[in-house]
Amino acid sequence: MSISTKLLSVLEGVKIALDALRANRVRAGLTIMGVAVGVFVVVALSSVVQGVNESFARDVEAAGPTSFFVYRRPIGGFQVCDGTDETCPERRNPMITMEEVRMLERLPRIRSVTAHVGTGGQFRYRDRQLNAGIEAYSANWTDIDPGDIYPGRSFTSAEYDGAARVVILNTMLAQRLFYGSDPLDKQVSIDGVPFTVIGIYDYTSSPMGTPTSAGGGDDPKAIIPWTTGKTALNMWTRGNNLIVKPRAGVTAEEAVDDVTAALRGARGLRPSQPNNFAVVTQDRLMEIYNDLFGTFFVVGLALSSVGLLVGGVGVVAIMMISVTERTREIGVRKALGATRATILWQFLVEAVTLTSIGASVGLVLGIGTAIGIRTAWPAIPAATPLSSVVAALLASAVTGVLFGMLPAMRAAKLDPVVALRHE
Repeated sequence: MSISTKLLSVLEGVKIALDALRANRVRAGLTIMGVAVGVFVVVALSSVVQGVNESFARDVEAAGPTSFFVYRRPIGGFQVCDGTDETCPERRNPMITMEEVRMLERLPRIRSVTAHVGTGGQFRYRDRQLNAGIEAYSANWTDIDPGDIYPGRSFTSAEYDGAARVVILNTMLAQRLFYGSDPLDKQVSIDGVPFTVIGIYDYTSSPMGTPTSAGGGDDPKAIIPWTTGKTALNMWTRGNNLIVKPRAGVTAEEAVDDVTAALRGARGLRPSQPNNFAVVTQDRLMEIYNDLFGTFFVVGLALSSVGLLVGGVGVVAIMMISVTERTREIGVRKALGATRATILWQFLVEAVTLTSIGASVGLVLGIGTAIGIRTAWPAIPAATPLSSVVAALLASAVTGVLFGMLPAMRAAKLDPVVALRHE
């Protein structure tokens, strides 16, 4: 069969498939919907995961390429823990104290150590109130955060030492509380405690978006001194964690070794004893994060496969009906010289056309979802990767071939004499 003949056969198959679609709108619609749902789940999920991963990586790297994190207990994607000391021995780990923070700051190869506790609270200004995140930092937090504070300023070391009730609102929280009016030097209530607004934080990328923070970087949130959070808001400082930034020219591995040795020595741990704290590098944090979202993605693929299965069953049903309705036509074509391969090819093209239409609908919906998420939440640059588009189209084509093979083979095997007698 020449290329032109094959092309004509494909076009003929597509035309017949479209005619069958118009003649059997309900059956074809169910088939298309099943495939579209499967493809939509794959495309939308992969777009969101890529956007969230990109946002998270940007947030983690904002502290600096060699910076790392110190937690009271290990973090992970999934941990078996019922809350008892037997299954969660790390619950007995001591909190990271501010004395240890000052000790780490004195290490020769460490530039800064920023203490951090994330929580949430109720904010009120006049008759407006909402719940938002609270980030409590030590005074040097601007060393590891590239965000801008304008208008206004950050809190000073004196305000930190004195546990001053001052607060920096991020842009989102300021808009929701003040509706565009100037918030500087005005008082807001946080869990019933008055705070004076001293600055507006404009999020670019920030370790505030890491899993230990009070939500994503562009969510409504506020920044207060760590000391104020402890004394005025009774924050759970046992969850204190650190962002450590090495000096220029010092690798993350060297700084991690220094911090680990210093903390073990300060806590009197013997060589045979495990760490009662966790040092997590950016690479490790990304691994944990990817494992977590990888699991969600697998679940999404399983859900999409159900959609494709529904679409595949629909392909079998509609193509079987098509074969039955066109039995006499098949007999005529065979009597005129059409081979089994020609008939098989024609029906496979019809099946693939149906699933391709469904894939196109799902693809458009998935890309539209990614655009909508990127517009509504600019911090999540959701985008549809080319690999997902190719995978979706291939999956639909394979579904059409696999589930269209049975009715196509049935049509190809029809005896022309019997077929011509069919009424």
